[in-house]
Amino acid sequence: MDDDRRFAITLACPDTTGIVARIAGFLADAGGWIVEAGYHSDPAENWFFTRQVVRADSLPFGVDELRDRFAEVAAGFGPEATWRVTDTGVDKHAVLLVTREPHCLHDLLGRISAGELPVTLDAVIGNHDDLGDLVRAHGVPFHHVPFPGRADPRKEQAKVVAFEKVRQIVDDHAPDAIVLARFMQILPAHLCEEWAGRAINIHHSFLPSFAGARPYHQAHARGVKLIGATCHYATADLDAGPIIEQDVIRVDHGDTVPDMVRRGRDIERLVLARGLRWHLEDRVLVHGNKTVVFR
Repeated sequence: MDDDRRFAITLACPDTTGIVARIAGFLADAGGWIVEAGYHSDPAENWFFTRQVVRADSLPFGVDELRDRFAEVAAGFGPEATWRVTDTGVDKHAVLLVTREPHCLHDLLGRISAGELPVTLDAVIGNHDDLGDLVRAHGVPFHHVPFPGRADPRKEQAKVVAFEKVRQIVDDHAPDAIVLARFMQILPAHLCEEWAGRAINIHHSFLPSFAGARPYHQAHARGVKLIGATCHYATADLDAGPIIEQDVIRVDHGDTVPDMVRRGRDIERLVLARGLRWHLEDRVLVHGNKTVVFR
């Protein structure tokens, strides 16, 4: 078996004594060689989170049997407990949604091509065809799904039809991540629900500040000294989903809106790449509208 192959176990449950000992004992009894272990106890919520990673070749059985055995352990932590067991030997897959902004797409294509992100990119969907040639140059299928303009009298119905086409393409691939790489279209509530925990958005502000449209213009008008970007899971509440990663960069009174946009793009690239990586590596545990990220 590949020495680099790992099984990752994540668990979130009501906090109590003995959780760490129970999991450690279970893995030790099976011969599991732990290479990563992360823990977090939230006293305000009385909730416990952990991520354990073991060498696959240290166990005398495969991932399916590990799931079956760990299910019995997790059951002891109550019916509210949520858990997963994943295998790094199983490829993760993603679909990207884009508009005309190329910077996040450029960055992700480059990282994937260089093997820096543990994912296979199955498709890119754009509501404009501007980025099609770039995508196809990387050997990735590009799907153009036009959306109606603001002046279209049947805009709402046409948007429903367009999103249904997007849904069909995405669901045909059953990806582990649906990345809104500056897609600039608001996902309808039913897609946010269907893709919950998989739809990842990059917003060009340090949320909850300046949610919605034109955040750099809002930031400039407010005279802020820091601008940022936020990678979060998409929910029906616009720009209010569980936050995976954020970062900031300093600006000053002399920066124009185009200056802020240019500086902000650098942060957007980094924040989206980090957030996507942590999602793909099963480092993100969602609890309500918050996350615990074991980096």
